[in-house]
Amino acid sequence: MQSTMMDCDLTVSSMLRHGAAVHGGSLVVTGDERGVRRSSFAEVALRAERLAGALAKLGVRPGDRVATLSSNHQEHLEAYLAVPSMGAVLHTLNPRLSREQLAFVMLHAEDKILIVDAGYMPIFDSVASLVGSVEHVLVVDADGDVAQAIDGSSWKGSAPYTQVVDAERPGFSWPDVDERSAAAMCYTSGTTGDPKGVVYSHRSIVLHTYAACAASCFALTDHDRVLPIVPMFHANAWGLPYAAWVSGSSLVMPGRRLQAEALCELIARERPTVSGAVPTVWNDILRHGETHAMDLRSLRLVICGGSAVPRVLMQRFQEEHGISIIQAWGMTETSPMGALAFPPAGAAGEEQWTWRSKAGRLVPGVEARIVDQDGRAAPRDGQTVGEIEVRGPWIAGSYYRTPSPDRFHDGWLRTGDVGTLDGHGFLTISDRSKDVIKSGGEWISSVTLENAIIGHPDVAEVAVIGIPDARWEERPLACVVVRQGRSIDVHRLRDFLTSRVERWWVPESWAFIDSVPRTSVGKFDKKALRAAFACGAIRVEKVEKEQAAARARP
Repeated sequence: MQSTMMDCDLTVSSMLRHGAAVHGGSLVVTGDERGVRRSSFAEVALRAERLAGALAKLGVRPGDRVATLSSNHQEHLEAYLAVPSMGAVLHTLNPRLSREQLAFVMLHAEDKILIVDAGYMPIFDSVASLVGSVEHVLVVDADGDVAQAIDGSSWKGSAPYTQVVDAERPGFSWPDVDERSAAAMCYTSGTTGDPKGVVYSHRSIVLHTYAACAASCFALTDHDRVLPIVPMFHANAWGLPYAAWVSGSSLVMPGRRLQAEALCELIARERPTVSGAVPTVWNDILRHGETHAMDLRSLRLVICGGSAVPRVLMQRFQEEHGISIIQAWGMTETSPMGALAFPPAGAAGEEQWTWRSKAGRLVPGVEARIVDQDGRAAPRDGQTVGEIEVRGPWIAGSYYRTPSPDRFHDGWLRTGDVGTLDGHGFLTISDRSKDVIKSGGEWISSVTLENAIIGHPDVAEVAVIGIPDARWEERPLACVVVRQGRSIDVHRLRDFLTSRVERWWVPESWAFIDSVPRTSVGKFDKKALRAAFACGAIRVEKVEKEQAAARARP
């Protein structure tokens, strides 16, 4: 028996039309060094039509890749809407990639057009001679002088974005697009090997967007104002731009002004209700607030992910500012929303912090399982540890032109995260498989150690890595950044940890560093820490202690 429902493709252009027609009065606010620009959704939709017409005149056809090297601003949103809706593929580029990686992903994707901020033009210049697929470059007046950027560039043939778009008339006729065709692509950060391309379909983006708007996820409405601090080149800014567009939530775009002081000024002035960023951003804001007055009261929800969110960070925001930071789990391959750590009904007091400290509860549309070392599904008991595998309509089933059978298993994506899954659908991440510390045949979770150490009031940041040990194979090395104006020693830290983790987990090796290195998407770069340790660039303080006693369990 067949249904009697209409068969309509789920496409980005359908979301574009909805936002423009139903929420035309909602605003896109862009903050930059020159002040604030404001446009309505209706005006942005017309700009998207003009951009599509301009790209078509430049030879863009269905399936062609249009790259962006841009921060979070209105013009980037116009590309988010226009490029997929005309049947082309949006390829967001990470300006923090190395020259070699940036050239690799542009060549691998065969980018035809580049939309680039004037301030990022030198980055493109550094790889322009290596990327022969690019035919036209449009320079956005977002954070620099366009004429100067064009005149000073070694790449000839670029043009001002605004001039090219303004020359077109609105009224571009959006084509019919197959919902399973490519709409956008992002590359993984390439912390191990070359970056890998993840290609999102129209269908996957629309379903991810609808799920993000649900009450059990971001619960967005036209009463909200959304501040996506997470870059639009990082896994589609966690889906926030599209979710805001279809729900009518006004968007507050921070541009490249991502320092704590600038963000606090923007929040106080524009009064966003929802925001999203990695933990390091919120940690910087918290530290800024220790010496400066700040007004964050408008925020009802902060989505935080990219790495484990310290419990003490969430508690301080709740207690000092009345803001709920909700931990989120996902990755480029999951579009990225996979789980959100809203506590279940009835949880209160200390119990709610136990739930909020987990990676999160699976969102509707995502299935997960725990797999043991033999590839067999393990019980969902919240105790059995294994690799987390996921599947669903917005989960990658392969990489673009890069066979990677080791990352996919029996129709499931192997996430590389190690943890547990319980009967309520909550994931607990013990570690990344490459970061877990194997000591004497047993695992030590670097994430759990980090969360315990960061609870010390004198610690600003911490990253834990495994280092070789002659007896136990590996032991943890804690790399600590001391809070400004404070002092601390190893023995006090060890005493602090003794009641918080198993005694044999407590590190004997400690290093006090100025800052923790970060990856191109703002995560702690443990690979860089391991390399620094290997070459002797990290000064290690060792606490001598009989290992057998250290491993004795209470």
